[in-house]
Amino acid sequence: MPGENLSRDEARERAGLLSVTGYEVRLDLRSAVDGASAPDEATAPEDTAGATAPAGPRTFRSVTTIRFRCARPGASSFADLIAPAVTSVTLNGTDLDPAAVFDGSRIALDGLEAENVLVVDAQCAYSRTGEGMHRFVDPEDGEVYLYTQYEPADARRVFANFEQPDLKAPYRFEVTAPEGWTVWSNGAGTLTDGVWHFAETAPISTYITAVVAGPYHYVTDSYRRTFEDGTVLEIPLGAMCRKGLARHFDPDDIFLITKQGLDFFHDHFDYPYPFGKYDQAFVPEYNLGAMENPGLVTFREEYIFRGYVTRASYERRATTILHEMAHMWFGDLVTMRWWDDLWLKESFADFMGSFALVGATRFTDGWITFANNRKAWAYRADQLPSTHPVTADIRDLEDAKLNFDGITYAKGASVLKQLVAYVGQDAFLEGARRYFKRNAYGNTELGDLLSVLEETSGRDMAGWARSWLQSAGVNSLTPQAAYGDDGRITELAVVQEAAESRPGLRPHRAAVGLYRRTPEGALVRYARTEADIDGPRTVMPGLAGADRPDLILVNDDDLTYCKIRFDAASLDTLRAHLGDLSDPLARALCWSAAWNLTRDALLPARDFIALVLAHAGRETDIGVLQVVHAWARSALIHYAAPEWREHGQRLLSGNALEQLRAAEPGSEQQLTWARFVASIAASEGDLQLLRGLLDGTAKIDGLHVDQELRWAFLEPLAAHGAADESVIDAELALDDTASGKRHQVRCLAARPSAAVKAQAWAQVVESDALSNALVEAVIAGFARPGQRELTAPYTAKYFEVIERVWAERSIQIAMDVVRGLYPSLQAHRETLDATEAWLAAHEDAAPALRRLVLEAGDDLARALWAQERDWSEERDGAE
Repeated sequence: MPGENLSRDEARERAGLLSVTGYEVRLDLRSAVDGASAPDEATAPEDTAGATAPAGPRTFRSVTTIRFRCARPGASSFADLIAPAVTSVTLNGTDLDPAAVFDGSRIALDGLEAENVLVVDAQCAYSRTGEGMHRFVDPEDGEVYLYTQYEPADARRVFANFEQPDLKAPYRFEVTAPEGWTVWSNGAGTLTDGVWHFAETAPISTYITAVVAGPYHYVTDSYRRTFEDGTVLEIPLGAMCRKGLARHFDPDDIFLITKQGLDFFHDHFDYPYPFGKYDQAFVPEYNLGAMENPGLVTFREEYIFRGYVTRASYERRATTILHEMAHMWFGDLVTMRWWDDLWLKESFADFMGSFALVGATRFTDGWITFANNRKAWAYRADQLPSTHPVTADIRDLEDAKLNFDGITYAKGASVLKQLVAYVGQDAFLEGARRYFKRNAYGNTELGDLLSVLEETSGRDMAGWARSWLQSAGVNSLTPQAAYGDDGRITELAVVQEAAESRPGLRPHRAAVGLYRRTPEGALVRYARTEADIDGPRTVMPGLAGADRPDLILVNDDDLTYCKIRFDAASLDTLRAHLGDLSDPLARALCWSAAWNLTRDALLPARDFIALVLAHAGRETDIGVLQVVHAWARSALIHYAAPEWREHGQRLLSGNALEQLRAAEPGSEQQLTWARFVASIAASEGDLQLLRGLLDGTAKIDGLHVDQELRWAFLEPLAAHGAADESVIDAELALDDTASGKRHQVRCLAARPSAAVKAQAWAQVVESDALSNALVEAVIAGFARPGQRELTAPYTAKYFEVIERVWAERSIQIAMDVVRGLYPSLQAHRETLDATEAWLAAHEDAAPALRRLVLEAGDDLARALWAQERDWSEERDGAE
């Protein structure tokens, strides 16, 4: 990987030297199919047909013509390409020796002229890691499917280019594919004489070009809008998936959300969608949620639901569709100059995804999910030692790869939500409109956005940006109330604190709500105030004289980004009455605050689990309930004192089974509790129930055990030795699909055997035979919380191999291995010591690798800290 890296300084120097006029890219993908005839001589030389020897990678022919200018004739630069072989390189009509100019990742370009033409003929490799041109063979019918995924810098695995976001250019693609296939790219395509020709794109960056090819199931629709000036915009819509998933595909809902989103963004952005058609491809073995390629958005195919799922799943899909659509303006039309300003697209898309979700679709409670789910991701990331400002310092591409994180996405979106409260929605949207019009098809930095927001809001954005975009860390806000003899509030202040490692305090626009119990038992808000909070202590206006509340909720309505704290009386109220909160957003904020207290070792893990036992059964928001279940499981596995875990598991399992049986038959709550029962099953009674639900000897009224739920029930059985390989293989025979294969691999790796763990370790560490999706499945099965003794021997092995894995594997697979196999379940001081020893001994290791290990060690230290807090609770209770 180091040879494939590109530094910010190199990119800046190249951007100052070169400007790109256009690309012409010809791909021959006939080699994707076994037994396909070799390209004829007119298409490719006989010895570069793409049918490679078994020992080498399967390749395809890629011929790229780049037309570009050089500001200093006679200067030298380079083009980017990662390929097993280069057949020829021609610069301005002169043939260059590929062996002399190509080093495996760069093509040296010397003696440039003012106007240049570079032609590169290469053999590029199909990918099994989800990077570049990914090739997937469907086990169900043997069909082959291709798609590309590039961000941040994998277009160079498919065609020669200048791989940096600020060297934008128009592209024309031509693709030769196996007979019977359809091919899609960013522009509209036509098939002529066996070759797919695609319309030239607008100027875009390399990382958002795209090709999808194969026998995909494809459905079409159209969008039409008439603007106030009478002009009409028509956008052809398409949606596709593998043929094997067609029976589960629901394009009508996808098109509905798409049209609602296009209406919403046209209403608010005053800039027509600029990229012609709008295809959406749901593709297999995808590493991300989705990618905003203009005109051809790609999604992970798990957004096509094979069984019964809850409303929360449809909401997540809708949010993702709208997030990617927002990128058509934030990211594609206007693109950051370098990855330092990644937030200029990702933070905005994350915010706009929820903003449009609530404003345009049936998911009007989307801000609840944002508060409870997305912000939890941000809070965790912002307390890691690797936290960084929203505008980050990205030295190179490896840094960029790791910065697609909770800071850039969720914190950035939270900060923008705070910005809307700070400057007002109208000023914010007018700033966006001016930003698009001034910078269309160009590249920007932080200052470009701040300047338009200052114009539209009249606020000084520099100070706001220093506090919120250019500094890291999360503040906590705690209420401090004083009462008179009559019990009424005399003063209510908010105390702001920061961690010692990140001591800065920030200005917050925030609300405080007062809640009390009604005679009917509900916990409702009866007073609210909103103000700018600044400095260590701010007195909130308008609450003096109010009755004493049962609960004081800081950051009511979730206007700002902070950790919510409670006074003692409010926390006591939540212990007894969290489920009585009538407002679902307030309830979600309280759940989130309780979880942050648990992670910070201020609330013992067993107390958080007690909240779940007492109140989760009354949670009506299904997305919140699913997150609470995940937190409860994490509290039990990572934060509870080891001596209490077995007891805690029995409590959770017993309660979950009660809730499952009490849930309305066929309801979302029933399905959610069924999945939670499976996720924490450990006792013989739990396993017997799951086994009975699988074989039909047990039944819960209304619970339909479809194929996805069958796999969810089978995995804990496999992990506890109650389902052997033959049972797992028999289940695969019922579901011999790509999804079934992933489930089977995970279940096989989950079995409680030293030999199984050794095999799983070898599959992902010592071999690169598995695809990215199967690597992920093996890792998930390997690391089971009930198998700590089985995986203990791999702690030392982990630290022995990670540097080699980082050097030898693609960055995506290396990240999966380093993160997924870290021995977090070996929650001992010895594991933390081993982590610190590796970091001390490997100061020269790749910074991105060190970051991953540092983050994992910090999570472990937090777990040990929380376990000590939980054990102290047990000890104090015993005394």
